[in-house]
Amino acid sequence: MNGMATRKVTLSLDAAAWSFAEQAAQRAGMSPSAWISRAARREAVRTGCGPVPEDPAAVAAAEEAELAAAEELMRAQG
Repeated sequence: MNGMATRKVTLSLDAAAWSFAEQAAQRAGMSPSAWISRAARREAVRTGCGPVPEDPAAVAAAEEAELAAAEELMRAQG
């Protein structure tokens, strides 16, 4: 995919949160899982729980690769 390690987990979301995530993911051309993963990373960094990126260009490149992979997967799924 894009080199980022993934881990399969089970989450419980309220119906509205899942609906918002699905809509936002579709608009971004991503799977809901990829969108939620990106949103969680951003929120963790925003609230000081995650590492502060030392190289913003590398983070941007990783997000672009993630988006491209998600778009490719969606095209393959029809």
